[in-house]
Amino acid sequence: MKELFIKDLRKDMEVVEFFMVKSVGIKVGSNSKQYLDITLGDSTGEVTAKKWDVSESEYPALAALKEKDIVKVKGLVTEWNGQLQLRVQRIRLSELSDEQEKRDFVKAAPEDPAAMYGYIHGIAEAMQDKDLRNICLKVLDDNKDRLMYYPAAQKNHHAQLGGLLYHTKRMLMTGEKICQVYTNLKQDWVLAGVILHDMEKLNEIQAEEDGIATGYSFEGQMLGHIIQGIKTLDKLAEELAVPREKAVMLEHMVLTHHYEPEFGSPKKPLFPEAEVLHYLDILDARMFDMFSALEATEPGQFSDRVWTLDNRKLYKPSEGENIQC
Repeated sequence: MKELFIKDLRKDMEVVEFFMVKSVGIKVGSNSKQYLDITLGDSTGEVTAKKWDVSESEYPALAALKEKDIVKVKGLVTEWNGQLQLRVQRIRLSELSDEQEKRDFVKAAPEDPAAMYGYIHGIAEAMQDKDLRNICLKVLDDNKDRLMYYPAAQKNHHAQLGGLLYHTKRMLMTGEKICQVYTNLKQDWVLAGVILHDMEKLNEIQAEEDGIATGYSFEGQMLGHIIQGIKTLDKLAEELAVPREKAVMLEHMVLTHHYEPEFGSPKKPLFPEAEVLHYLDILDARMFDMFSALEATEPGQFSDRVWTLDNRKLYKPSEGENIQC
């Protein structure tokens, strides 16, 4: 069905293609005219689109568009503020001919969810510390069904089908390697922190089985996954008779993994394993954003600006060139 994906878009390209609506609204510009402000997506990414000067006759159909609708769009790829944008000429609601084609419109982690879950579960089973093992296994077992599809974010890194598992698995893989270098680290603590740090995104974010996040829960908006995680760990630690010191240390790892108050952490890490957890988290997020941006970039060119990376434009080296580091 799809012949052109968002990753293939280039400036001045004419587009006639199907996309999924990720967000949509009709706004009023500085010229007092209405325009359609819409984000379109497929399995390779998202692009902001605008349809200027919405007429009264167009308004009812455009106002009826909603998230997850499939639309056929005709337009021109432009550039605004260093990023590609689609100037819509025509847009209409469409339908998928069968469920199989929905894969073209939903971003998914590149690994099988069941295999990722099995890997993470195996890490928990192998922990020598029985308290950490028990609490990790309890959390994984209780949430297995939702972990098969849940994203790790609504819009940013790992906002994809199975994204939470993918983020967790790669952090675990890196965490094991770091513990081989810094041998004073207690590996069970590093790996337990990884498994538990984002688990309450399952209750912070609202998502359906297609892996698309549709918003935040009431508690997610009021508290966020860090405070939700502390509440859950406090309850589970009492239920599983985890010693209080261990329980508080686990809660501290969740509390501090964003590191800065403006990102939700009121304290910074106070022991090495908690410090490492933060850097494992930020490393995986940064690599995800970088590789995603470069995937849609031609060799020898710079990417669009990536706002999650301080609005940087990333460079993709020319193919075949021997670059000395």
